[in-house]
Amino acid sequence: MNLPDDRKYTESHEWVKADGDVFQVGITDDAQDQLGDLVFVGDVKIGAVLAAGDTAGVVESVKAASDIYAPVDGEIVAFNEDLDSQPDLINKAAFDTWIFKIRPKNVADVEALPGAEHDKS
Repeated sequence: MNLPDDRKYTESHEWVKADGDVFQVGITDDAQDQLGDLVFVGDVKIGAVLAAGDTAGVVESVKAASDIYAPVDGEIVAFNEDLDSQPDLINKAAFDTWIFKIRPKNVADVEALPGAEHDKS
């Protein structure tokens, strides 16, 4: 699998990319491929303050549902509303489609996440 090197990654297949003073969060191409055709992306609560590893939302496909986790401690500040009507945007371009934006409690926590060179697959 080829991971873009302009972002950080979690063991649970989320990617994290800087966007000003906040960070976009999405799922990897490998994750969307394993899920199959997505039919719902949501349950993201803007304003929620989460700890790293807390459930931030959910993605559902014809095959399965999977939680999306906060990559670091922080506050959810935005949800990609395009996904309300077009959840398959993630299937088409997982690395170009963010699900939510988080303002980290500590930016160093994001920097500490593994980069693309960490890819083991």
